[in-house]
Order: sequence, then structure tokens, then C-alpha cells
Amino acid sequence: MAGGAESFRALLRAANALLQKRRYHAALAVIKGFRNGAVYGAKIRAPHALVMTFLFKSGSLREKLKSIAQATYAHSRNLAYFVFTYKGLLAAQSRLQGKKIPFHSFLAACIGGWLVFGDNNPINSQIIMYLLSRILFGLSRLAVEKGYIPQPKQDPFPLVAALVWGTVLWLFEYHKETLQPSLQSSMTYLYEDSEVWHDLSDFLIYNKRTDSK
Repeated sequence: MAGGAESFRALLRAANALLQKRRYHAALAVIKGFRNGAVYGAKIRAPHALVMTFLFKSGSLREKLKSIAQATYAHSRNLAYFVFTYKGLLAAQSRLQGKKIPFHSFLAACIGGWLVFGDNNPINSQIIMYLLSRILFGLSRLAVEKGYIPQPKQDPFPLVAALVWGTVLWLFEYHKETLQPSLQSSMTYLYEDSEVWHDLSDFLIYNKRTDSK
């Protein structure tokens, strides 16, 4: 027993020593990136899938839990693969050229995005739309910072909010099929289901009646 504990401590010391070696830093960063991608993907997707599944999906408890697990696994796996691919390609380019340049990041991410997120499915679609909205804000701020467009005299956010909500509700009312399914479900709950009720039970307590009255 004592010999086993000592062997474990020796192995732990060797592992910690390896982690401190600078020449392995790039390779180890790729491995930790895979780990962080998997953990972060699970943390982000699990609560979202839990809420959306129990709010909008029908089926047995087993089916709902299976759906949550599948969505969480897919998000966690894809993010882990992407971080692994991105950091690996970034390290390879930097090693080949002897230095890191901005284009390396763009190219590595493009390749990773194509390989990992290129499949058009609900999980990937949500992630891409999430990123797209933040890219538009980021590029707008960068354009002002670089002087490509003038600094607004007033905060443009109220106008952006008005246009976003005006456009999305117009699409929902007249071109619903163009919207992403989870957004359709959310908006149906908010704007269509609130038009229907039969008595106090499905007016205040439940969204829809479950009996046949």
C-alpha cells in the first residue's frame, strides 16, 4: 500500500515537472484547450437545453432527459474539437513562420469552423447565430475605433433595438418559416399562445389546457 502511494506521488511529480517545460507549452495548451472547450460547452448547453426542453418539448421524462444529454454532448464535443483544431493550427503556423501574425488566427478559425461547425444542425446553427450578432457589434465598434465611420453623437443602441425587434416580429408574423425553430417556439409561446384561453386555469396558471373540456 505504501509503495503504491509513493509511486503515485512520483508519477504526480513527474507530470507536474512536464507541465512546467516551456518547449511543450504549445502542445499542452492544445490539450487544455480541448478540456476547456468540453467543460465550457457542457456548462453553457446543459441549463439552456434543460429550460427549452421542459418549456417547449413534449414527451416522457426519459425522452426529455435524453434530448438534454444529446444536446449537451453535441455542444461540448464540438467546442472541444474546435478549440483543439484552432489552437493546433495556430501553433503549427507560428512554428512554420517563426512568429505569430493576425492572419494565423483567422485562417485557423476558418478551417476549424468549416470542419467542426460546417454541419447545418440546430446546435451549430444556434452557436453561429450567437457569434454573428456579437461579430456585428464588434465590427461596428472597430470601425468607429479605426475611424472608418464617425463616432455617433448619440448612443445608437435604442435605434438598433427598435430595428431588431421590428424586423424579428415582422418575420414572425408573416414569414415565420425563415426563423430558427427554437426562436419560433419562444415567439409562439409569447405572442400566439397568449391569444388563446378558455377559463382561469389556462389564463393565469397554465399556458394550454391539458384536459378535453
